[in-house]
Amino acid sequence: MIRGSHRAASLFGVLLAMAVLALGIGFIRFVAVVHRPCGPLPQADGIVALTGGAERIETALRLFAAGRAPLLLVSGVARGAGLQALTRRADLDPAPLATRVTLGRNATSTVGNAEETAAWAHVHDIHSLIVVTAGYHMPRALLEMERAMPGVTLYPAPVQPPGMHRLGTLRLLGSEYLKLLAAAVGASRLMPEHDSVHPVDKSVD
Repeated sequence: MIRGSHRAASLFGVLLAMAVLALGIGFIRFVAVVHRPCGPLPQADGIVALTGGAERIETALRLFAAGRAPLLLVSGVARGAGLQALTRRADLDPAPLATRVTLGRNATSTVGNAEETAAWAHVHDIHSLIVVTAGYHMPRALLEMERAMPGVTLYPAPVQPPGMHRLGTLRLLGSEYLKLLAAAVGASRLMPEHDSVHPVDKSVD
């Protein structure tokens, strides 16, 4: 009986060690993806910016103004924020852009971003989409958007927020990695709203 208990404890220890190792390797790969620079972006049917952090909207607006896509959605815009205020941060004139930019105000989470984007993409017959969000948020954002828009080709345009090289970002990356794992097993809706906003990447919307 004692020998069987020792054997079970040893097996549990081995399984636990393997699980920890797998999580560690996965986290290292996640960090590598997060810091991977953005490659050349192709032309697309649309661009979506997921609010919640510095430089996301500005980057999307600059890509839009450069002609990377004819339509832009800014998903998760705070109530009261208008296009003029958003374009001012990117030093752009809102007048030529107004008819081609949609400000989505319903999303409060990554799942909400995906749902809001899917509805907009359906209305505008979008088949390819440039996704702009923070680098650490990009893997989970793409996962949720692929689920919401299985027929749409997604091109990531990650933004590296200020402060991402500080030691304190390890906690941020660990938190986002766990959220990615939860999303991968379909537990996204159990996570709290405003899940994409982090202290190092403060919302400016």
